[in-house]
Amino acid sequence: MNQSPTAKIDKSNLPQHVAIIMDGNGRWARKQGLDRTFGHRNAVESVRAAIEVCGDLDIPYLTLFAFSTENWKRPKTEVSFLMKLLSSTIKSEIDELDRKGIRLLIIGQNDKLPPAVLKQLQKAIDRTKDNKKATLIIALNYGSKDEIVNAAKKIAEDVKSGNIEISDIDQDLFEQNLYTGDIPNVDLLIRTSGEYRISNFLLWQIAYAELYFTKTLWPDFRQEDFLKAIREYSSRERRYGKTGEQIKTE
Repeated sequence: MNQSPTAKIDKSNLPQHVAIIMDGNGRWARKQGLDRTFGHRNAVESVRAAIEVCGDLDIPYLTLFAFSTENWKRPKTEVSFLMKLLSSTIKSEIDELDRKGIRLLIIGQNDKLPPAVLKQLQKAIDRTKDNKKATLIIALNYGSKDEIVNAAKKIAEDVKSGNIEISDIDQDLFEQNLYTGDIPNVDLLIRTSGEYRISNFLLWQIAYAELYFTKTLWPDFRQEDFLKAIREYSSRERRYGKTGEQIKTE
């Protein structure tokens, strides 16, 4: 009997929230002499692999950076393709997500997405809203600086209206006003394709995350690649400002 790839993972020290910057689709396609859109299309299999690993290891939160606020600057044909691919992928995958008990959430400036895409996303969100097994968060038209500014504006409005006092503002209150208000902060951030940037992604939420960078292009990222990142995470000591000696004695 073949052993599951996750069988050798130390499950006593797993991240509860993994976030992935899915980078390298265009380069993957160009290396094969193909149009960039082929890279985006082949990236769907990598998303499935990531979801499967999280399911096997009972990792409850997975956030995928799918489209940034800056990505609108790309060629219009590519942006149009990405929107259509997003809509068709959600439509084709929703049955499987629902069967697995996965709740779908979208973070970002959703109101600026094409109406047809937004309608498809909302149907999927509504269908899976009561699922408890895990949560898949897709960052769409997302920028962390905008998220932080919007949170500050909401808090300022609450102060202005008298709902809260300035003295009430602390880190917990601020986090509640982020898109991810009811979601734990990120434990492990993965970026593919060999780039060493955060790219305006979950800046607040990754304050104490472990960072993992790999040269693997996203369309080639499969279960073993994900498990390699998980093993690396499990081998690290997270100190949160304390010394290693303190952590060992607690």
